[in-house]
Amino acid sequence: MIWMLLVSCLSVKAQQGLWGAQLHRTDSSNITFTFEWKTEKGKPVWYIRNAAERIKVTNIALNGDSLFVQMPVFESQFRLKKTGNKLSGVWIKNGAVKILVIPFSASYGGKRFIAGTVATKNITGRWAASFPNSTSDKIAVAEFKQTGNKLSGTFLNATGDYRYLEGVATKDSLFLSGFDGGHAFLFTAKIENDQTITNGVFYSGGTHKENWNAVKDAGAKVPTESVKMFAKPGEESLHFRFNNLEGKPVSISDERFKNKVVVIQLMGSWCPNCMDETAFLTEYYNKNKQRGFEVIALAYEYSTNLERSTKSLQKFQTRYNVQYSILNTGVTVGDSLRTEKTLPELTPIKFFPSSVILDKKGKIRKLDTGFNGPGTGEHYLVYKREFEELIDQLLLEK
Repeated sequence: MIWMLLVSCLSVKAQQGLWGAQLHRTDSSNITFTFEWKTEKGKPVWYIRNAAERIKVTNIALNGDSLFVQMPVFESQFRLKKTGNKLSGVWIKNGAVKILVIPFSASYGGKRFIAGTVATKNITGRWAASFPNSTSDKIAVAEFKQTGNKLSGTFLNATGDYRYLEGVATKDSLFLSGFDGGHAFLFTAKIENDQTITNGVFYSGGTHKENWNAVKDAGAKVPTESVKMFAKPGEESLHFRFNNLEGKPVSISDERFKNKVVVIQLMGSWCPNCMDETAFLTEYYNKNKQRGFEVIALAYEYSTNLERSTKSLQKFQTRYNVQYSILNTGVTVGDSLRTEKTLPELTPIKFFPSSVILDKKGKIRKLDTGFNGPGTGEHYLVYKREFEELIDQLLLEK
């Protein structure tokens, strides 16, 4: 019995520590990330690492040499086999119309990237990035922070950001990646000098691929005109009524919201930037709800299947301990009439997350498209400051 217990402990100990993981694309441009495997209270736990972010994963089932790992937010899971200090299997993600399956492998002690040659250039700072393709030119702002070979950062576009990216810079190249359980990204490029980046390639998921390049520009800004939404002429207020996750109807006209400043959050449990916005709104709501501040989340899910969407939203609610109302609109994110069916007072909802801020009289005071999360550094701080200043102003109004 003592010998068997010793073997068991050694087996658990061998799993502890950092693992290097790869999602194997068919074009061999594998998307890499790392996670830390721990045992807490006798149970396996993963911490997926992306720069400063740690995503805790506790829903891990072990059956012999098989592992089933369910991500805490998205409709996403790993089905794996463990052989010694190696894992192999697949990553499965449910989508709006199909299920994505990508081969996966991981090894104990592995790294996200091997730095290789010493970095001779430092690309820390703000960059004007473009993603030219056959249909449009997507403009973005890249923010990088480099210390030696270590590199972190993100890309911001008109609708949000690519969250936390981590990687390395070498003599003439950069490699950045991120994985949050719902989205997998890889950025590569050539560093021409400390002012120019060329030959960039952005890989996403199992097949998506597009080119990018950048020039250093401390004043670079993202154009947002094309993604803005507005109240239609003559419309000052919103009128909606949807069920919450307990199946009870909630209306913006309910007594609970009268004479209060209300933020209407347009979101979905599939949306990575919605995670960051929800974390921000949850913290702000808990600190300010006694001042006459409310939040209502309107969810646009992948499916009209009530059971599926409710389950996904409940995971989202639990992960961020959301205390404000989350309402399931019953309208999918892909519905071309999603705005007309839910908020007909507005011009088309183009991206998620978006938000509508109402004053104490229920009048629309601001509409925001996108969200700059904590991975964007200064941009996030600016957003927080402007948000808090506006809410303070509206709360002071009679």
